[in-house]
Amino acid sequence: MNERIHIVGIGDDGLDGLTGHARRLVSEAEVLIGNQAMLDKVTDGDSVDDGVQRIAVDGTLDALTKKLAGLDGKRAVLLAGGDPLFYGIAKFLTDSLGKERFEVVPNVSSMQLAFARVKESWDDAYLTNLAIAPLDRVVDTIRTADRVGLFTTEAIPPRAVAEALLDRRIDYFNAYVCENLGTPNETVTQGDLQSIRQQSFSPLNVMVLVRRKGVADRPSGATRHRLFGNPDDLFLQSRPKRGLLTPSEVRCIALAELELTPDTVMWDVGAGSGSMAIEAAQIARQGQVFAIEMDAEDYGLMLENAKMFDVPALQPVHGQAPEAWQNLPDPTAIFVGGSGRMVPDLVRAALQRIKHGRIAVSVSSPDNLVAVQAVMESSGVQTEVRMINIARGTNQLDRVRFESLNPMFLVVGQVG
Repeated sequence: MNERIHIVGIGDDGLDGLTGHARRLVSEAEVLIGNQAMLDKVTDGDSVDDGVQRIAVDGTLDALTKKLAGLDGKRAVLLAGGDPLFYGIAKFLTDSLGKERFEVVPNVSSMQLAFARVKESWDDAYLTNLAIAPLDRVVDTIRTADRVGLFTTEAIPPRAVAEALLDRRIDYFNAYVCENLGTPNETVTQGDLQSIRQQSFSPLNVMVLVRRKGVADRPSGATRHRLFGNPDDLFLQSRPKRGLLTPSEVRCIALAELELTPDTVMWDVGAGSGSMAIEAAQIARQGQVFAIEMDAEDYGLMLENAKMFDVPALQPVHGQAPEAWQNLPDPTAIFVGGSGRMVPDLVRAALQRIKHGRIAVSVSSPDNLVAVQAVMESSGVQTEVRMINIARGTNQLDRVRFESLNPMFLVVGQVG
């Protein structure tokens, strides 16, 4: 049976920062593997026997796995930075060669050190590594985050991150760049994004972003708009309700099911910040789209979002349904979205006003799904139900992985 390979995390302080167990593994190893900088950190002094075999690896991941496969049962230690399972090499190796081949001995991650230095919690922060994640996708995720931790690269340094954020009108973060963490040359630089993009930093850095209190997400500022299915981050959203915006993929399906025409009269009940109503108004340009929203903040965001689009058909209505639609013209299409217990009652009341047309109801809970379907069928509306599962691809190392959105249920029906 092959000897297990120990993956030992090393900090910038080298051997001095290791636990006794980790130091013993390094000192007793027959083979030490790592990039040259890692090998240099642990082979100074008398802690490693002169007869140890040192293998410098600076090539591809496939080349590394081949070298590990040819160790012939020797006691081997693979040196990695910080916590090898936190955006490190350990996950790739355990997936590729099997978990049974390895033992992982972590060190303090430089990400953990960075958040400690700026005295911010990182338990709910968005954390990623720009060496494996596309900058555009990272920036889109940062838009709605409260705290962010980034491993930057020489190709994408902090100033490039700041530039990308500012280009997308994301200027509401305080930034910290933590350099050479755990060494005598450690430095923490604080500033706004405008100042960070004018500075240069050492390659060994972690960038931490902390959102200023009470700031709403800002849209991306794109100048070209789709008729429908625009990216979610194009729309201004309320911070406390982040994630309630109807995802672009669901919007596309719902708009198709509503069978909108240029002269449709539509109600969007519970319009939120207006993404669904705005895109419907782009289709029904000679008609009317009444976007009913009772929350004052969301109503204001809807008005701001509408300014980015030429949508004369959009008619925002600030009020609580069903009272808010008493004086509106009868619709030929209705969209109801929401997660509250009032959704079935709103659907029942709305069905009394539509004489002929389509209705689509988006819900997130099975209980509301059953209740809405029962209400529609008791009103004589034949329903169809869709469960929509969307996963969006992200690049990690040399693979595409998928991040799932919360499943949505769409109940649609034809009236009259």
